[in-house]
Amino acid sequence: MSERKYEITVREALQWAEKYPKVKIWLSKIQRKKQSAWNLWLFCETTGKNPDELFALKDDPKNREVEYLLDNFVAESKFTNAVTINVVNAVKSYFKWNYRELAKASGQITFEKQKPYRKHSKEELRKIHRAAQNPRDRALITFTWSTGIARETLDKIQWKHLESDWETQETPHISLPPELIKGHGRGKYAGVRQETFLTPEAKKDLMDYKDWLERVKGIQITPESYIWVGVDKPHAQLYYGSFSKIACDLAKRSGVLFSWHDARRYVETTLEEIHINPNWARKIRGRKVRGEEAPYSRPAIEQLREKFREATSLLEFTSEKPRITKEELRGELFEALPDELLKPIAEKHKMPIEEVRHMLRTQGKLPRLEVKKKPKPKEENDCPNGEHCQRLAAEQELEDLLTQGWRVQAVLPSGKIVIAR
Repeated sequence: MSERKYEITVREALQWAEKYPKVKIWLSKIQRKKQSAWNLWLFCETTGKNPDELFALKDDPKNREVEYLLDNFVAESKFTNAVTINVVNAVKSYFKWNYRELAKASGQITFEKQKPYRKHSKEELRKIHRAAQNPRDRALITFTWSTGIARETLDKIQWKHLESDWETQETPHISLPPELIKGHGRGKYAGVRQETFLTPEAKKDLMDYKDWLERVKGIQITPESYIWVGVDKPHAQLYYGSFSKIACDLAKRSGVLFSWHDARRYVETTLEEIHINPNWARKIRGRKVRGEEAPYSRPAIEQLREKFREATSLLEFTSEKPRITKEELRGELFEALPDELLKPIAEKHKMPIEEVRHMLRTQGKLPRLEVKKKPKPKEENDCPNGEHCQRLAAEQELEDLLTQGWRVQAVLPSGKIVIAR
């Protein structure tokens, strides 16, 4: 049997925590209990103090001994940056949720990122998707790379969080309450929801997965059922760590390293490409709306859905769709126009048909020609009573106005009609 690296493991950390009432209070208020408890134990082990002894140091609010312990822990740390940061965060969280917050400046750590963030190509994402050996994992890949939902939220999502008619929607809406996302609705995160959507390919994979659960696995799905469950009996709700194992297995089979957080960056980058309003992007990613607009930025779901549709072709990756630019599409369109359609234009501008076609294909328009404008009649230039100008009219007025020589120019979203004479 191999020698233990530490006295207790992450799995045993909760048993250690049971001995300390204030640690139990803290853990009851946070999400990642086992890992956080182990991080606190690691700090206690390093400093030679138990949680009660640490807490007693703050009986005097002006005492800064714990802060200096944190500073020394960071300065002399033999752990990786990631572990060091997690330990510092756990200690600060322990004191925060027991109402004796430490100074923010304590335990500061700075480091240079050694590797750039991963930015997967669509071909790499297809490899990951093809490596999935069951409908659940295929659906999980397109689901996360469509919605940008964080890993700590995935295990809590239920079918009721999808809109009731999601199977008939092109881009189904998913609404997650504050308690399921970052901040859990506390403090500055109160009222923050995640309003996100599925791409058509993610919707198809999710429908296939749901059918597989019901038809093959014999699971009776209700609105309260968790979406992501084990593929083997008893088909229990997946827990937080399960998603790490799924990602690890898919990475090994596909040969492409990835994390679930990569999917959030992928969605965020795509939303930036379509120049979405930053506050709308934060709503889709489940983040707090910033700045002065925060109380007023409440776009309707349909507005968000319409904007999200613009990103679907950029987000989707399961099939290799040829990308064509606007310029290429315009060129092909004008190339396909028959000579009969271009002949009147060529005659009007006294140009060869092929020159007209070339200009349309390369510029999308004809050159501006100097055309001598006819002077307007005096009565049209002088319009003291508005009879020759544009005006707005209601629908019930339209019939009489048309008989008087007015003509419709446009219909406004408000229902008013722009007419001119």
